[in-house]
Amino acid sequence: MSEEYIYAVARIRGKELSLLNGQFMDSLIAAKNYQECLRLLSDHGWDAGEGDAPEVLLKKERDKTWQFISELVPDMSVFDVFLYANDYHNLKAAVKQVVDTSEHTGIYAEKDQCTIDPKQIQKAIQDRDYQLLPEDMQAVAKEALDVLLHTGDGQLCDVIIDKAALEKIYESGKKSKSDIMKLYGELTVASADIKTAIRACRTGKDKQFLERALVKCESLDISRLADAAVDSLDSIYEYLERTSYSDAIPEIKKSPSAFERWCDNRIIESIRPQIHNPFTIGPLAAYILARENEIKTVRIILSGKINDLAEESVRERVREMYV
Repeated sequence: MSEEYIYAVARIRGKELSLLNGQFMDSLIAAKNYQECLRLLSDHGWDAGEGDAPEVLLKKERDKTWQFISELVPDMSVFDVFLYANDYHNLKAAVKQVVDTSEHTGIYAEKDQCTIDPKQIQKAIQDRDYQLLPEDMQAVAKEALDVLLHTGDGQLCDVIIDKAALEKIYESGKKSKSDIMKLYGELTVASADIKTAIRACRTGKDKQFLERALVKCESLDISRLADAAVDSLDSIYEYLERTSYSDAIPEIKKSPSAFERWCDNRIIESIRPQIHNPFTIGPLAAYILARENEIKTVRIILSGKINDLAEESVRERVREMYV
């Protein structure tokens, strides 16, 4: 590893001490109300103003994470794999905004959480000037817009863009010199493929749809997964039993949210060894994922408080913590 990361990893070790743990999340769930949650978070170092809405609070914490990492790493592009999903979300938003010309607000991911300026994507789609986009996004953008304009098929539009996003994440992970980036790409694509197969099976989609939607990865045979999805849910379970994702089956059977939780927990479990890794960029990537995981979990808990959900209902959705 380049010596430039030795100091960065040492700084990360200090920051890991302030990460939220499972015990703190239990306290947050047990809090009487939303305001008490804010006080607990404030006491733990979060910028939680008394009147902050969840989206304001969570954005501040996400901004703090990326600002801190930018102080440690001269080339932030090594973490682009974590941001590509936002780029393609913005592409999807721009395509749909062209078709639905009504005013849209808050549909784009913010510039500092993307690798491409959202306004550049928006202009490229509005002007049909695809050269404004990265080369690997140009054909996807044109196809998605043409499909939506000529067929009105929003689902197919989503499939085209979502698949391109996953392929970009997977390709970036494979090319990375970091094992954790490779692992992130693999798990992101595999979990998305499983979700797609389950939804397709439940809605009666055919093999052609699955072949168009599923993305190749090393840990799944997408041809067999597609065949199983066309057949039945039990066939999907039987196939997954022969993969490294067999322990996901009980969660899939519970609910979509239970499987979402399993996917997030799988990533956290996979990156946890980075706590003891002092000599690669892995701990920095793991810290970013750990912070995203705790931000997502805090969002779930705060939403539960706002909507007066039962504690048990919230606990079922809370993720495992990195520390």
